[in-house]
Amino acid sequence: MLKEEQEVALLGVPHNHAPLMSTVIHIHSKNSMPDHVVWSLFNTHFMNSCCLGFIALVYSVKSRDRKMVGDLTRAQAYTSTAKCLNIWDLIVHIMTILLIIILVLIFHVYQ
Repeated sequence: MLKEEQEVALLGVPHNHAPLMSTVIHIHSKNSMPDHVVWSLFNTHFMNSCCLGFIALVYSVKSRDRKMVGDLTRAQAYTSTAKCLNIWDLIVHIMTILLIIILVLIFHVYQ
């Protein structure tokens, strides 16, 4: 017999016959509102019409900070403002691109 088998034979069966139990805690966050930080970063770096992307980024970070503190009412207000600013930044950028394309086509046709 191996040394470990001898020790088990000498000690016998463990006295605690209850199965080993483990506790699993699932934490579900009910305040999982988006803070639009990634969208704001994208708008800040690639679009940023009239600094709307940067202002949206500021409101997104404020929303994330308020969410971490637990002030969900203020976080919701900041995230709503950030979303509106991101939408307006996207609209202004698309309109600017369309205007440039139209102007280039008009100047190309009349030359």
